[in-house]
Amino acid sequence: MDARPVHIPVLVSEVLDGLDVRPGGKYIDCTLGTGGHARTILEKSDPDGRLLGIDVDASAIEVAKNRLAQFAGRIQLVRDNFRQLDKTASEHGFLAADGVLFDLGVSWPQLQEGHRGFSFRQEGPLDMRMDLDGEITASHLVNQLGGAELARILTEYGEEPKSRAIARAIVRNRPFRTTLELADVVARIVGRRRRRHPATKTFQALRIAVNEELSALSEALPQALAVLASGGRVAVITFHSLEDRVVKTFMARESRDCVCPPEIPVCMCHHRRTLRILTKKPIRPSIEEIKENPRCRSAKLRVATRL
Repeated sequence: MDARPVHIPVLVSEVLDGLDVRPGGKYIDCTLGTGGHARTILEKSDPDGRLLGIDVDASAIEVAKNRLAQFAGRIQLVRDNFRQLDKTASEHGFLAADGVLFDLGVSWPQLQEGHRGFSFRQEGPLDMRMDLDGEITASHLVNQLGGAELARILTEYGEEPKSRAIARAIVRNRPFRTTLELADVVARIVGRRRRRHPATKTFQALRIAVNEELSALSEALPQALAVLASGGRVAVITFHSLEDRVVKTFMARESRDCVCPPEIPVCMCHHRRTLRILTKKPIRPSIEEIKENPRCRSAKLRVATRL
């Protein structure tokens, strides 16, 4: 049996309701992880629902393969980046899907595996790659980028108010070899915060930059729309304001007939709405779920249906 920690899926019943999962449906889980959401979708779509599970992390695919073995014949697992969603869905017969799910961010198993370099609480190399075949690591960014570029990354992807001071301290103290070395320097600049580790925003920013998470999401959302059948649904779980802003902006744009700037009196874009938003406000975890799984407290779920 696999002894590695299992990611606890968040907002499970809300995702099932949002995607309107039913027998015979075709669903795509773009962030398979260890298969938590995938399992519930397969269970609810029993006996003949199908699921395409995509993840860029090879170790996650292996764990999910073992844990979802009972659904063999109804599930297809693919190691790929969801920015290739339309190609992957086409190749595996999942066009005109009934539902597409994104559960964004880093998973609990990835945080717990110190050698992956995601955690500021565990000793490990400065890696942070979700795809271990990727060329850029956090070590490359921390040890080779100039101070101005580091500060930009910390501001843009971490919303870190002390980005310039942190960047100067990084340049002054490099080279860095481990996560704890970096976290210690950042903590000295930021100071101790009550609820968060002082290196939280810095590590978030580096992780997003290493994995190009926001650009990948921006590329994948239109593809999710393209692979959905009419009446199909897309559900996205976000964990911080940056990715939620990308999702909210995309859904707002695709739910409007005209996206011309307000100063243009006559529509020139000829854009026609393709989505209907089903969640006027994002769905948040219940107090009970947060008590059982405190890491879900920042989760937001947005759902829309293809017109």
